[in-house]
Amino acid sequence: MEEQYYEKLLNIKTSGKQDLKETTIHYNRYEPTDYEALDRLCEECKVDKLDSVVDFGCGKGRLNFYLNYFCKCKVTGIEMNTYFYKQALDNKKSFLEKQKIDESKVNFVCTFAEKYDIKPEDNKFYFFNPFSIEIFMKVVNNILESVYETKRDIEIILFYPADEYISFLEEYTLFTLHKEIKVDNVKNDRRYKFLIYKLAYI
Repeated sequence: MEEQYYEKLLNIKTSGKQDLKETTIHYNRYEPTDYEALDRLCEECKVDKLDSVVDFGCGKGRLNFYLNYFCKCKVTGIEMNTYFYKQALDNKKSFLEKQKIDESKVNFVCTFAEKYDIKPEDNKFYFFNPFSIEIFMKVVNNILESVYETKRDIEIILFYPADEYISFLEEYTLFTLHKEIKVDNVKNDRRYKFLIYKLAYI
């Protein structure tokens, strides 16, 4: 019921889990973040109209539309799968039919995550285990290079965090764990949570 409510409110179609032929040992299947989890994220994590959020492995764009609608922030979805990219663009068209916003606040880019050119205004980066640790390391290094060029505070938001992601951030970077946000779920899964890592430029 909750999923149907949000899909109608946002005028989008993002439900379902799918494995496509592009799924490899480095890139995982499409699975959107539950709306219940997104509610918890917005309750506990400060996101506002001054933020620019990048969602790596955005699929059909659920997180992007949700954050833009409720937090008014700029959002960019990165998706290497051409099928899901087209679905995201279709959802953007439907979303904009109901929302009176600047179209440039919601963007999608069809490319591999490690090839995305981090923008100077991008300051929050979302990962729902979209790819292998090797790709994650490359993306984080791109983020760090961007910070070196344009000094700013940034956050990495992990949902259902992989142990390899956590180990890399905590052992090999200057990111520090800022907050853990647990999400209620019937499976009692310890990984069903958000971890927010911060890197403050001093």
